[in-house]
Amino acid sequence: QILLVESGGGSVQAGGSLRLSCVASGRAFSTYTLGWFRQAPGKEREFVAFISGRGDNINYSDSVKGRFTISRDNAKDTVYLEMNNLKPEDTAGYFCAAGGIAKDTAAWYNYWGPGTQVTVST
Repeated sequence: QILLVESGGGSVQAGGSLRLSCVASGRAFSTYTLGWFRQAPGKEREFVAFISGRGDNINYSDSVKGRFTISRDNAKDTVYLEMNNLKPEDTAGYFCAAGGIAKDTAAWYNYWGPGTQVTVST
């Protein structure tokens, strides 16, 4: 089992940046694919990015490609999401998740953090 806790959310103006972190506790962190998902009020949870255990397989949704960067530090049991050039449509709760397979679908992830809110204003 693995426990995940996100941090780094907040309120920024459009064009600004935020860096989200997700710290894991548990065993074998480096064996998990870590993903970031987001969910806005009234909308379904949406894939943002994933990174495989060794960091050699990374994927982004088209909506964030070129603006967001996912990375991980297995020595610190932490995954990051660097978000640049934020837009109002990026406003959502952001969740990190851990799973055994590198996929862009939430159903493949077994463990989830409670989330951190990101609000982008015009």
